[in-house]
Amino acid sequence: MYGVTKILGIQGGYRGFYARNTITLTPKIVNDIHKRGGTVLGSSRGGHDTVKIVDSIQDRGINQVYVIGGDGTQRGAGVIFEEVRRRGLKVSVAGIPKTIDNDIPVIDKSFGFDTAVEEAQRAINAAHVEAVSAENGIGLVKLMGRHSGFIAHYATLASRDVDCCLIPESPFYLEGEGGLFRYIERRLKDNGHMVIVVAEGAGQKLIAETMQSIGKDASGNQLLLDVGLWLSQKINEYFKKNKMTINLKYIDPTYMIRAIPSNASDNVYCTLLAHSVVHGAMAGYTGFTIGQVNGRHCYIPFYRITEKQNRVSITDRMWARLLSSTNQPSFLCNKVIEEAKKEQERAAQLLDGSPSHRKVDDEVAASNLGRTK
Repeated sequence: MYGVTKILGIQGGYRGFYARNTITLTPKIVNDIHKRGGTVLGSSRGGHDTVKIVDSIQDRGINQVYVIGGDGTQRGAGVIFEEVRRRGLKVSVAGIPKTIDNDIPVIDKSFGFDTAVEEAQRAINAAHVEAVSAENGIGLVKLMGRHSGFIAHYATLASRDVDCCLIPESPFYLEGEGGLFRYIERRLKDNGHMVIVVAEGAGQKLIAETMQSIGKDASGNQLLLDVGLWLSQKINEYFKKNKMTINLKYIDPTYMIRAIPSNASDNVYCTLLAHSVVHGAMAGYTGFTIGQVNGRHCYIPFYRITEKQNRVSITDRMWARLLSSTNQPSFLCNKVIEEAKKEQERAAQLLDGSPSHRKVDDEVAASNLGRTK
């Protein structure tokens, strides 16, 4: 529609800009990519050299850059936008939120989340079948979610077979009255089986008390210790000590969930995001991420997207609905609840437009969403 004839695909993430790994994208090449999982362009950890990236954009004569990815990728896009603006280049930089973790703030949801929740059902169903097939059977499923437990949360609500859901936002403890072990013991005596879903970032403080940290990855993210294996070991040790026989099956479908093609809901959502972001860039906007907010597609400045992570609120109704579905204890003391409420109030103030950035809001509105000519 806009008469664009030359579109480049940068391969291998941000490093691909200056490694000169590019492919020419045509309607024929991208015709059926929505039927495949993964990414046809490839991805990588790290490699974000802002000067080299913008040099490459300038040398190639690129005037629109569309960056697809999660919160870390959007932060990188924001830095590229700032460098492009500093040099006075006529380049529009726009982001598309793609992450199954759903940890990008402001927007209703990110592309990939619905598909991940749907696929997680298969793992939970398998764990349930294994649990009910054995005496005192326990099915333990680990799902993705480093800092945000949305996949575990919504997969649990959708399944209705889960007896306990553990996420990073809700601390839990193992021993004593009201702890996880006592709850497992009670459920096994009542039902004879149990299904537990745990997000990969849950219980990291508990694990750190018994194991050493394993450092960071190439993107600077803290490498997480495997909560699934650790929890399996602790549960087995507890019931062995208490002379109670259990049959625990541990399922880790992490990369199976991430590798599948998107479902119909995500395909439609991705199409709407793609159309909207192109219209925005063609209208002259830059320094924004496209996203659905309260059902409407909006252009959101990068700094609003990157200043915090979207996290499950353990004081709202959706988490209360999960607790009523699983009948699990909240594992919370009053201090934790009050801290969660204060964090929720701070997040609400940000969304209401309170100044929270180094620039005054008026200046940001004029520059970060300024028109390039």
